[in-house]
Amino acid sequence: MLDVTVVLLDANYASTALGPIEVFHSAGFLWSVLHGESPTPRFRVTSASLDGKPVTSPYSVQLVPQASISSIKHTDLVVVPSSGLDLDEQFERHAALLPWLRRKAAQGTYIAGICTGAAYLAEAGLLDGRDATTHWATAEQFRRRYPAVNWCPERLVTEDRRMLCSGGVYSSLDLSLYLVEKFCGHEVALQCAKSLLINMPRPCQSGYAVLPVTRPHEDDKIHRAETYMTRNYGRDISIENLARSINMSPRNFLRRFKDATGRLPGDYLRAVRVTVAKEMLEDGARSVQVVGTAVGYGDTAFFRRLFKRETGMTPGEYRETFSGMTPGRTKLPATPVAAAGEPRTARAKTGLNRVGNPRRSIHRTVGSRSARS
Repeated sequence: MLDVTVVLLDANYASTALGPIEVFHSAGFLWSVLHGESPTPRFRVTSASLDGKPVTSPYSVQLVPQASISSIKHTDLVVVPSSGLDLDEQFERHAALLPWLRRKAAQGTYIAGICTGAAYLAEAGLLDGRDATTHWATAEQFRRRYPAVNWCPERLVTEDRRMLCSGGVYSSLDLSLYLVEKFCGHEVALQCAKSLLINMPRPCQSGYAVLPVTRPHEDDKIHRAETYMTRNYGRDISIENLARSINMSPRNFLRRFKDATGRLPGDYLRAVRVTVAKEMLEDGARSVQVVGTAVGYGDTAFFRRLFKRETGMTPGEYRETFSGMTPGRTKLPATPVAAAGEPRTARAKTGLNRVGNPRRSIHRTVGSRSARS
């Protein structure tokens, strides 16, 4: 039986502590009980606050721990719940947690950070040089604060040399089931998921993210190029014409665009197209072919593959999950030919971003299929 310590922190989302507790408690136990068999619990779970005293969530739910962290002499796994968004305040309030995590890591303990709880692992220096994830909305802040960490916000769960992280609040269940499967095998994890009526771990959080297409910058010429692409995402766009429109050479334009936005033009256009495709699917668009064509991909099979690569879901799965659930979105300007979501005149099967010769280099065509944009 493995020992798990779930840390309880003041002002954290209670579910990011309670979810793992219930999953680990159920592994090897609940399925057997439901089938009238003798249970074989796989984990011994202990909840612990920094000082052994109760903690309170932001919405006044009080959690009473079984122990203080200093009383935990041995544990195989530590789970750190989500934290508040003011990291400095959180670290000051929970300063005793950081050296304790370092000691446990030195003892070979697995340590998991849920959602923004990954910040405690990063602050303790445990994620340097490792892959890690967190909630998509805090990823850029974490990148700036912890540049030595390889942040992968598109992933819902990461594991790198005994350090584990998960995305948003309810990804605590994904991470917990991932660990059940890791330590107990697929069958036990599947039984646990079925008993609790939850899904097996999801692969990524990209489909749930509302990430900015670009980062803030002050390059007015590049702003003009971005505006053109967001208004004409379904049209042919060449590097030469885009550069000429803002009085730059293609080479200088590529360099300036990457410096300003952090992306190449083709990557930027792909992100815009996927964002618009998401919004069309959220609005209940019936035909994936219509959506793909409207955003610039005449080859529906290619659009399906690209969309799944970017979001972790097929277009149909995304529509089923999010249709009618996203009020208040920030709309990108609609391209005139795609505004109504209607297919345009068919173009070459390689997609709508081909200018002249379909074998032209990525450096000459924005968003070409050959470049996987």
